[in-house]
Amino acid sequence: MKTATVRILVVDDFTPFRQWVRTKLETQQNFEIAGEAADALEGIQKAQELTPDLIVLDVALPDINGIEAAKQLCRVVPSAKILFLSRHADEDIAQCALSNGAQGYVVKSDAEREIIPAMEEVLRGGKFVGSGVKRMVKNPMRNLLQFAAPTYR
Repeated sequence: MKTATVRILVVDDFTPFRQWVRTKLETQQNFEIAGEAADALEGIQKAQELTPDLIVLDVALPDINGIEAAKQLCRVVPSAKILFLSRHADEDIAQCALSNGAQGYVVKSDAEREIIPAMEEVLRGGKFVGSGVKRMVKNPMRNLLQFAAPTYR
């Protein structure tokens, strides 16, 4: 029995990173890059056209920041899961991302090791906070996953 292919949209303004994600996911049997976008507005448009299962989204985009884009993406494609991949290992940014529709947050410097497990967890309906953010947490007693409560769209 063939497992369904997960369709992914990658939204990142840094072309080499989009290419890296594409190359990384080509090694995975059930992942397919449905499309790529270099900014948030293009990403929102492509998400509407392609209805991906998963959107890999950068925080720092040239037009609209990724967190605002996530809010719009939740309205445009409510069935899609959102995984942030960002160079920002900042607890406040991760909290904001997880409070605005994202199911996961991975720091780009950890992406080689964490992107596939993060995608799998998010697609299963879970939440994922990467080790890069956990290392930066100002208050270790605080659990970032509390900010990953289900979003009502």
